Amino acid sequence: MKNTFGNAVSVTLFGESHGDMIGAVLDGIAPGIPIDENAINHRLTLRRPIGKISTARQESDPYTLVSGVFNGKTTGAPLTVLIPNQNQNSRDYRELQRTPRPSHADYTAGIKYHGFEDYRGGGHFSGRLTAPLVAIGAILQSALSEKGILIGTHIKRCAGIDDIPFSDYCADVEALNQKPFAVLDETKAQKMISAIEHAASEGDSVGGILETVILGIPAGVGEPWFDSVESMLSHALFSIGGIKGIEFGSGFMLADMKGSEANDPFTFSESGVRTLTNHAGGINGGITNGMPVLFSVAVRPTPSIFRTQKTVDLETGENTALSLKGRHDPCIVHRVRAVVDAITAIVVADLLTQRYGTDYLAPNHHKETLT
Repeated sequence: MKNTFGNAVSVTLFGESHGDMIGAVLDGIAPGIPIDENAINHRLTLRRPIGKISTARQESDPYTLVSGVFNGKTTGAPLTVLIPNQNQNSRDYRELQRTPRPSHADYTAGIKYHGFEDYRGGGHFSGRLTAPLVAIGAILQSALSEKGILIGTHIKRCAGIDDIPFSDYCADVEALNQKPFAVLDETKAQKMISAIEHAASEGDSVGGILETVILGIPAGVGEPWFDSVESMLSHALFSIGGIKGIEFGSGFMLADMKGSEANDPFTFSESGVRTLTNHAGGINGGITNGMPVLFSVAVRPTPSIFRTQKTVDLETGENTALSLKGRHDPCIVHRVRAVVDAITAIVVADLLTQRYGTDYLAPNHHKETLT
């Protein structure tokens, strides 16, 4: 089982949904980065359930940093965050070893790990493990913001309802990062929430699309071919359960454009070379071009629904039906947003460290000294 991602900056994830602890280890981080506990708590809050549109499982996530921090700053050694599980209800999952849930990892995990896996609440495959990723991401987001690099995500679509597009990127990002339900148009938020509540009342679930922008990332970051910016972001983002698609810039719409429409012409501006459009999403040849990096991910409807579903009984070898018990999200789009931001921060920190060196994210370390 491999649970580590990253090259110069790497993250290792551990724990299970109903175990005592979940956590992550951040390695390769620069020394001297201040630990902003308010920022970590805020990001964890953005990931937590909200009322009727989320699971009833509530966790306060009282994290502990047990290594890599001294006197409130990173030491450069591996940083470990631990978060206890406080609200498990394991009896709801006793039958899942023999009757796997449709579109969950119950069956595939049982095959791969020969039945020794912790099946409670999805075990190691649970979305619960995104909590330490969000905590790690919050530390890196604070460090990146000191370099003028901002990350923000909005709910582009949920339950078939569209939000308005980004307009003023910087202002939009700053506003979104304060919102528990990240939309740019509040009237659309109410419609989305109503649609989620309606699906929940029918024992069903809905999905959506998240759109993310990275501001301030310099040109020249990334590698061609296998470690391109698109490759690294896609690799990491597809690790989030529920994400089933990704596109950069205009994405699949490019397939219906002509080259004269799809190309991004270059121009000189006060801030240097820029492009007049951004269909490529700020990336050419796998390398950032100085424009905002823009991508969208598709989040599937939560597979845990309270409608009777067809499955199999692995002990009897017969087809059967499954009616779920427990506490489940009718939609995870609004919660996944915080995880996408965190994963994006991890990837960007890794790419920048590879490009500029291990001390790039350290305070008072300037890009112009790295040539």
